[in-house]
Amino acid sequence: MIIEESIVIHATPKRVWETFADLTCWNHWNTVLKNVSPKRTEILSEGGKVKFCIYPFNFPVYFEPNIESVVPGRRIVWSSGKFGISARHEFLFQEAKEGVIVISKEVFSAIGLKTLRFLFPDWRLRDLTISFLKDLKTAAEK
Repeated sequence: MIIEESIVIHATPKRVWETFADLTCWNHWNTVLKNVSPKRTEILSEGGKVKFCIYPFNFPVYFEPNIESVVPGRRIVWSSGKFGISARHEFLFQEAKEGVIVISKEVFSAIGLKTLRFLFPDWRLRDLTISFLKDLKTAAEK
């Protein structure tokens, strides 16, 4: 399963990157990933971790993804697993005339993934992704 969404943010690439990369501010602007707590560093960096939870419905699900790759101003990739499902999440930042296009692409894999979709249905994951991107847009455009 792949969830891919994008948004145009009317701000400088530097502003968008700084808003996204500074984990200390996520709890202030981000309504999707709750209780964000950086591990080892306050800025997203390769080899680091971040802990957060999401509420796909009325219950929290905690994650602690490993940050695999960071290309400042361009790309961040993290991966995690839960309930036998592996996820790899990539964020791309592309400069455009009107600001920055941020692309979120999350790829899920597991044996029997279709039977586990009741935990994280496609539509709900897509809604959470869109909300996260809108939150980032609002924060970076302030």
